[in-house]
Amino acid sequence: MGTRGGGLYVGRRAAAVGAALLLALLVALLALAALYGRCRQKAATQPLSPRAPGPAAPPPPAPAASSVRRLPRHLLPLHYDLELWPRVRPGQAGPFAFTGQVNITVRCLQDTDAAVLHSAGLRSRGAAAVRGPLSEPGAAVEVAGLRQEEAGEVAVLELRGRLRAGRRYVLQLGFQGRLEEDLDGLFLTRYTDRGQSSMLIASQMEPTYARRVYPCFDEPAMKATFNIRIIHDPSYVALSNMPAIDVCEVKDENGSLWTVTTFNTSLKMSTYLNAFVICDFDYITRTERGNEIRIWARKEAIKNGYVDYALNITGPIFSFLEDILNVSYPLPKTDLVALPDFGAGGMENWGLMIFQEASLMNLPSDEFTSRKAMIALIVSHELGHQWFGNLVTMNWWNDLWLNEGLASYFEYLGATFVEPKLSLDKIFYAHVLQPVLREDSEIARSLSESEDKIKGSFSLMSLFDNITYSKGASITWMLSGFLTEKLFIRALTSYLKEFSFSNANQDDLWTHIQMVVDAQDEVQLPAPVKQIMDSWTCQNGFPVLTLNLTSGTIRQEQFFNKNNRKSTDSYNNTWIIPISWMRNGSSQPLTWLDKSSKMFPEMRVSESDYDWILLNVNLSGYYRVNYDQLNLKRLARLLENDPKAIPAVSRFQLIDDVFALTDFGYVPIETALELTKYLAREDELFIWNVVLLNLIPENLESTLKNHEVYPLLKKYLLKRMLPIYHYYAGFIRQNADALEDDYFAQVYLEKLLATACWLGLQDCLDLSSELYAKWRDNPEYKIPFLIRRTVCCYGVAVGSDKEWNFAWEMYNHTDSVEEDEDILLYAMSCAKESWLLYRYLQYGLSDTLFSSNCTSVIISHVMTKDIGHHIAWEFVTENWPLLSQGCRFFIMLLWKRMRERLLLCYWNLQNLKILKGENY
Repeated sequence: MGTRGGGLYVGRRAAAVGAALLLALLVALLALAALYGRCRQKAATQPLSPRAPGPAAPPPPAPAASSVRRLPRHLLPLHYDLELWPRVRPGQAGPFAFTGQVNITVRCLQDTDAAVLHSAGLRSRGAAAVRGPLSEPGAAVEVAGLRQEEAGEVAVLELRGRLRAGRRYVLQLGFQGRLEEDLDGLFLTRYTDRGQSSMLIASQMEPTYARRVYPCFDEPAMKATFNIRIIHDPSYVALSNMPAIDVCEVKDENGSLWTVTTFNTSLKMSTYLNAFVICDFDYITRTERGNEIRIWARKEAIKNGYVDYALNITGPIFSFLEDILNVSYPLPKTDLVALPDFGAGGMENWGLMIFQEASLMNLPSDEFTSRKAMIALIVSHELGHQWFGNLVTMNWWNDLWLNEGLASYFEYLGATFVEPKLSLDKIFYAHVLQPVLREDSEIARSLSESEDKIKGSFSLMSLFDNITYSKGASITWMLSGFLTEKLFIRALTSYLKEFSFSNANQDDLWTHIQMVVDAQDEVQLPAPVKQIMDSWTCQNGFPVLTLNLTSGTIRQEQFFNKNNRKSTDSYNNTWIIPISWMRNGSSQPLTWLDKSSKMFPEMRVSESDYDWILLNVNLSGYYRVNYDQLNLKRLARLLENDPKAIPAVSRFQLIDDVFALTDFGYVPIETALELTKYLAREDELFIWNVVLLNLIPENLESTLKNHEVYPLLKKYLLKRMLPIYHYYAGFIRQNADALEDDYFAQVYLEKLLATACWLGLQDCLDLSSELYAKWRDNPEYKIPFLIRRTVCCYGVAVGSDKEWNFAWEMYNHTDSVEEDEDILLYAMSCAKESWLLYRYLQYGLSDTLFSSNCTSVIISHVMTKDIGHHIAWEFVTENWPLLSQGCRFFIMLLWKRMRERLLLCYWNLQNLKILKGENY
């Protein structure tokens, strides 16, 4: 997330208030306001935990087509006969290529003398031909030429005759292409299994990479059936969307033997869902309601049981989705393949889902819920696509959220079904709704774009972002909430059944929801479904509601950064907003705000300090709430007296909303800090995480530690952290395994512990030192993984060169796993002695580390430490000729960050002088 713009303004505002207030507590609060104002510009917006799941996270952006050319609607594909022949033998050196033949049966919708279809990076092989019309045996249309238009990624078959509307033809094209290791289209990847180097071939077609594999009509609405045949080395097995129906042998022109695997005819589907894997993997299998489920992985992983958990949950999630949607899964088999190298967490190809192996694997002995939760979420997301995306596909990419948003919504339902220890609402709000609210306020695009916009020069990959995934899921959550889940699911079932094996746009979904609403009288809406929902999907951003308790008036406006607003900016969007609310702990009937401002007499409060209002209860709506000072004071007092009077998710929401409002210039920082005074009584880690997310800099070893505000932060925050810290420290000392079912402890406890140590809590430093010493005395001992990074860091920090040398020894240990290596690389940068850090940087120039790019990581870690940034700066300047040769791009980024850090340090010092001058 980008740099915030209002930090200095908040600090001056806080100083002005501070000069007028004398109470010691408020002095501390205002000093914290200074910290907030200066730190917030660099604050993190995501949980600082390497184990926080990212199942709905989109694949990393890849180079996309420079234009998204739509094909003319003269021809409609009906069926593909496709043969692929990757010319790869085990152990063979590259370069690699593949050849193929595709025969596409089409129906002509409009007379034409040219057949235009997609093709990118392919060369023709042999003469192209057109057979038909098929009603006339032996008929053909002569091909005048085949023209490739690389810029538009199309191939044009120019004909000497015309294709006639209403007739069927077969386009016959031979092709060949290069088999690259770029993870797009049809690609090759290398890996190691049981100590042996191996290769495999796999595919990734979404969004527009099928055209790189074979000439086709590569648009989601141009669905067809497929007969696929793959020719491959006999030592490999070939997989595709459908079950294999025949395996035979063939010889090539040199007499070499190859295996031919033929697959059953597919269901009608889009080209981006085609999938192929050619590998030497093993598999495990089970059958669920006649659906044969197989998980394929490296032989070593299968033998060690690494994918057993994924297999055990896949069938139950399938059954859960079938039951809740009342629509059966239509394929006879499902393969899930765990690739050592894949560009996304997972891909939903119908019948052949492909995953990055880390998304499917865990150690059988690993009982931690967080790891299983990540696997369950990713698997559930891709299984959700079997209905939303595969069975019913968006008509065009502008409505991609119908695929990804709905799959992201059902991923949480499916995951919590198989892992009931997870709290559905808490995990959804913490990992989906809260992060996307922070992102959506600064992204100028709507959830559903106009189709015309994406016809032109537009990167389709830019649509695979958190707006599509997480905002789509959040809007779906809100929709299900105000409709009731019963009506929402009924509408989805109707939608799925009408558009099975076809395509739809968001208006089709609104139509089916409206039909269900009209057929009952329990739920009454203030406007047609389309009008309500278009206000959320066709406008960018989201609203903030401002409540005045004296008048009972609620006003809405688009949530935007007032500190950065330009005079030319326009924020006139309005939404039709469902408002769930409670008064004095009692839930009230749902109400609606359908205009910019509206008075609700029932929301006027009395003069009693115990009369309070809470809007957007349990974050049921996609918006923020700005309360007047009267209600905020009452809520703050209520939290101090009885925090449980407000539901946990609403406490989470209150804190996140008020810090976001502070950040964007709606309220002063004192207001946010007032709501945190109760925290000594807060026992929910996911709430503590959002507090620390807003109060503590991303990098704890900040230059702020050298400033006068640090001890004030320490005093204010540690006082409130002690109860929850001691609660969890007791578990760590006595039985950390007891936390294996505590999901949020596994995801967020590291952040709490790291903050306590950073603030100098002696018990935290002692705990880290004790556990690190225990490991040093017995290298077989395992520091609890959920706090291993912090323990190793502070074990080195409070120790001497002996502790540092032990970390270096363990890093170089041949049995160390990659995750532990990353932790140790970080821990060694935590040393407090300058000479150790300088030696560490020098070690980074060794041939092994330098060649593996660890040098850049080491410099980055050292640079972020309180005493390390000057050392890193000196080291880079002294060794620039060597560093710029080995990893120039990354080192340039580090150089830029170091300069920014030094400037930030100067800026903070200047601000501190200002704050002193204004009597902070």
